[in-house]
Amino acid sequence: MSRDARGGRRPTDPVDDATLALLVEVAGTPKPGNVDRRRDLDDLRFESFLGGAVGAREGLELAAGEGPGDEVASVGGAFERAVSGMAERARTNTQFGCLLLLVPLVRAAADSDRELSPAGVDAVCRATTVDDAVAFYRAFEVVDVAVDDPPPGADDLDVRRGGDAEPAVREREMTLRDVLALSAAPSDSAEATDSAEANRVPDRNAAEWTEGFPRTFRAAEWILTDEGPLADRAARAFLGLLAAGPDTLVASTQGAETAREASARAAALLGVESAGPDGIGGVDAVPAEAVHGADLAAAEVLAEAFVDEGINPGTTADLTCAALFVALRRGAEVAP
Repeated sequence: MSRDARGGRRPTDPVDDATLALLVEVAGTPKPGNVDRRRDLDDLRFESFLGGAVGAREGLELAAGEGPGDEVASVGGAFERAVSGMAERARTNTQFGCLLLLVPLVRAAADSDRELSPAGVDAVCRATTVDDAVAFYRAFEVVDVAVDDPPPGADDLDVRRGGDAEPAVREREMTLRDVLALSAAPSDSAEATDSAEANRVPDRNAAEWTEGFPRTFRAAEWILTDEGPLADRAARAFLGLLAAGPDTLVASTQGAETAREASARAAALLGVESAGPDGIGGVDAVPAEAVHGADLAAAEVLAEAFVDEGINPGTTADLTCAALFVALRRGAEVAP
């Protein structure tokens, strides 16, 4: 909610809140290993994220049902347009994962027949179609996205094929949620038949789609019950999310062992006891008090170390952005 001239509170627009979430996420400082107000990466700059947030707006408007004409755009079509707009303004991939999470959240928030809740957004995801999946694949033709190899038996569904995967998607009748479920499966599933697959870190963004966004809503609670500037609360929530489980992007670029070690380092900073090599056992294992008490000065040291080591927990930043959106919809504000 925002305040009117009399100091009261008025409803905010879901698209405005989604755009603000994109902006506050990158402004959150420090977020170890990610772009923030104080540090750029070799191939990503702070201003690129600002451009990406602006460019994605038309796609977010489509997600909210605000497009031209009477026909409501599909979830996949809204995502494809958001990614295209992001790439046009940022000239690179800045927020692909953020948008993958924001589009169904915005659709749930804007739909008068649903509510912004785990059940509401899960219904949006379950209602996706084969056409949504095809649009999702086309989005990979616009920007480069770091992803793992597909699970066994799904080479024809490799997202890196872009639109060339359409025949396989249609032949298998895969909805967008079905496609994401392939990479959301935990490594101890029946498909984990070799050591590499067994050691795989599941895609955390895909898992949100198949599990009802539990990390997003939990981190939104951390942000809502925290105090201080919203960007600082976002930075602390980022640490909590990283401590909760290994980052998918780090696992894709640096390996599963490095991803799990990075999560253990975040857990140590929060004073949360690690459960061993597999991380600390999920978002519910991180107490809100530990997140709220995060030492951002110590996080600055960790941020420099992660940048030096090439550790970029980008998926954790995506989840932070989604959590900011939910928190904004539930009353969080940018303090004057």
